[in-house]
Amino acid sequence: MPSDSRPAVLELIGNTPLVRVSRFDTGPCTLYLKLESQNPGGSIKDRIGLAMIDAAERDGRLRPGGTIVEATAGNTGLGLALVGRAKGYRVVLVVPDKMSTEKVLHLKAMGAEVHITRSDVGKGHPEYYQDVAARLAQDIPDAFFADQFNNPANPLAHECSTAPEIWAQTQHDLDAIVVGVGSAGTLTGLTRFFKRVQPDLEMVLADPVGSVMAEYSRSGTLGTPGSWAVEGIGEDFIPSICDLSSVRKAYSISDEESFDHARQLLRAEGILGGSSTGTLLAAALRYCREQTQPKRVVSFVCDTGTRYLSKVYNDQWMNDQGLLQYKRYGDLRDLIARRFEDGRVISVGPDDTLLTAFQRMRLADVSQLPVLVNGKQLVGVIDESDILFGMQEDPSHFRLSVASAMTDKVQTLAPAASLAELQAELDRGLVAIIADASGFHGLITRFDLLNHLRRSLA
Repeated sequence: MPSDSRPAVLELIGNTPLVRVSRFDTGPCTLYLKLESQNPGGSIKDRIGLAMIDAAERDGRLRPGGTIVEATAGNTGLGLALVGRAKGYRVVLVVPDKMSTEKVLHLKAMGAEVHITRSDVGKGHPEYYQDVAARLAQDIPDAFFADQFNNPANPLAHECSTAPEIWAQTQHDLDAIVVGVGSAGTLTGLTRFFKRVQPDLEMVLADPVGSVMAEYSRSGTLGTPGSWAVEGIGEDFIPSICDLSSVRKAYSISDEESFDHARQLLRAEGILGGSSTGTLLAAALRYCREQTQPKRVVSFVCDTGTRYLSKVYNDQWMNDQGLLQYKRYGDLRDLIARRFEDGRVISVGPDDTLLTAFQRMRLADVSQLPVLVNGKQLVGVIDESDILFGMQEDPSHFRLSVASAMTDKVQTLAPAASLAELQAELDRGLVAIIADASGFHGLITRFDLLNHLRRSLA
């Protein structure tokens, strides 16, 4: 049951620090980042989680013993889970399947019930995450549908907290704010506040390529939405609470540029932000460098990068998505996920134990490993079946050497082999071993081939 006393952790929401960007070329401008990642739930969405729940309690839409339901890219759900669980409510969340594993695990750790639905369908489709959440809210007794995309408490939270904080932290001297749009609460709340105190302030929109927001702000035309990997911003429709009236410039930022800028921010400034932070930083730097007169500009670190360690900060995932620049050969080496030359091959030695091989497979999320002598010379391959053989009768076989179970009669493909030859090798139920006179280059699995074919669609 909700407690009458306000949980102390909620007092930590807001009043986040503002830091100056010092190690990027910002042209004639001074760029500041507001570290919304410092909220207790790790994102700017803590503000609206608190505001929407408080408003629902005041007007009776959320009562003791009730359930909070929301459609979310993760961060709003974390804000609602933080506040809702602290107050004793059940929290049910619907999350698109493109969201990071870290977000989903965090939501579950906080006690939220998570429903995963499709991210490849648009508004109006029965499996669209917002529509699924709306149905759940109807079906669950005493449910409150937070509905951030239409909830007036969302922009009000930013109008009453985020905006005044920025205005005070910049000593009432500010020319532009670079912001993204997910639910549009941040943009709308900031717009309302600054129209009163600084009507000439420019709102600059940072939008992922594939989202409809940037083009709509420029032309009033609602284009056909695409897809994007950045989480939390970008939309395939115009939220009802969205106010674009102060937007003076809109930039469309690619996933590659977004993720690269998030990584750059960590390396240069030591600030660990999420994928949307990369989008905002890329747009903010473009805007700053285009100016001919000095301006004071603010943008956001929307959430913490710890939610994207398996994505933005994972070379393997980035490579799988085609978001990292690697040397291209124009042959089968381009399909290898873990190239030997890059030092990324996960391997075992013939004298290692089967337990070591199994543990490395689990750690790397692979089902086979090359067996290398001194980490260089290929002498075999071992897969899950090799380890499992005979293990049921005697689990002590885990102590046996890799050499006792590996396949040592390996067949290799030259890098110059065709895709048809690769397919034939994979069709035999084998992993393709790519090697030539210069040595071992890496393994190609069915997944690697599928990933290559998927990227060729882009």
